[in-house]
Amino acid sequence: MIKLKLTRRAVMAAAAATLALGSPAVAEKTLDSLHFLIPGGAGGGWDGTARGTGEALTNAGIVGTASYENMSGGGGGKAIGFMIENADSQHGTLMVNSTPIIIRSLTGVFPHNFRDLTMVAGTIGDYAAFVVGKDSAINSMDDLIAAYKASPRKTAIGGGSVPGGMDHLVAAMVMKAAGEDPTAVKYIPYDAGGMAMAALLSGEIAALSTGFSEAVDLANAGEVKIIGVTSGDRVSAYADAKTMKEQGIDAEFVNWRGFFAAPGLSEDKLTAYQTALAKMYDTPEWEAVRERNGWVNIHNSGDDFVKFLENQEQVIGDLMSELGFR
Repeated sequence: MIKLKLTRRAVMAAAAATLALGSPAVAEKTLDSLHFLIPGGAGGGWDGTARGTGEALTNAGIVGTASYENMSGGGGGKAIGFMIENADSQHGTLMVNSTPIIIRSLTGVFPHNFRDLTMVAGTIGDYAAFVVGKDSAINSMDDLIAAYKASPRKTAIGGGSVPGGMDHLVAAMVMKAAGEDPTAVKYIPYDAGGMAMAALLSGEIAALSTGFSEAVDLANAGEVKIIGVTSGDRVSAYADAKTMKEQGIDAEFVNWRGFFAAPGLSEDKLTAYQTALAKMYDTPEWEAVRERNGWVNIHNSGDDFVKFLENQEQVIGDLMSELGFR
C-alpha cells in the first residue's frame, strides 16, 4: 500500500489532543488585526485555508480584522523568501503553507525550508481528489485508468503545483497503486489550484489532481465530478465521491496545512498567534468553515508542530525516493 502515514489514526489522535487542550466556550479577542500571506493564487488550497481561517477568527471575535495578500511565484518560494528577507516588518503576518514546503525543499526547488521560519501551528488536513469535467466520459478511476492505458500522452493530469510537487506526487502515488508506471504520467503544472481548475473546465487536461476542498463547491454545483478521494472513508461534504480504496486503489493521503511566521518573532507574539488558533477550534464559526470545506482538524502547536514536520520530512522523502522524484 502506498500511503503517507497521516491517515485516520493520526487524524483522530491529533483531534483528541486538540479537544484535550480546551479553551473558553465564549471566545475573547486575542488580536486586534492579522495579515495572511498566501504563497499562491486565488482559488487554491492555501487561499481557501487562509481566508477560511480568517473568516472564522473574525466572525468568532477572536481577531478584530483580517487582511489577505496573494504572492505567487517559485512554487511558494517567493513568499517564503519575502518573509525571511523582510522579517522585521512581517511580525503581524501569518503565512499559510502545507506539505509542499517540505517537498520543494527536498527537491531543491527553493533553498529554504520550514526551519528558516517561525513554526506556529498545524491546523487542518485536506484529502486529495481526482476531478474531471461535468461532461467528461470519465466517471470513475477505472475509466481514467482505461483512458490512460489507451493513450497515456493524451490523458494529461493537471495540478496546482510544480513538477515533482504535491499534486504531481499524489497523481504518481495513485497511478502506482493502480499498477501503472508513476513516472510515465503526463503531468501539467499550473500556478495554484484555481488556474488548474480553469484548465480542467476549458478541456486543457483530462483530469485534475487537487485538494478535496478546492473541488467540493464546484462538484456540489454540478460543474465537475470528483471520481476519487484519498480518504479512508467517504467525506460528508460530498459523500457521492468514492474513495480510492473503494475502487481497488490502495492509496491514502491527507495534506496538512498550517501557519508560519517570520523568523525572529517574539515569544509573546508567537503565543498570541497560537492562542488565537487554539481558541478557534471551539467555535461554531470554525466548525461551519471546516464542514463546508471537508477539512479534518489536525491541530499541533509549538514543539509538537516541529516534531510533526520533521517526521513528515522523513516520510515524504522516502516516498519521493520510492517514486523516483528524488
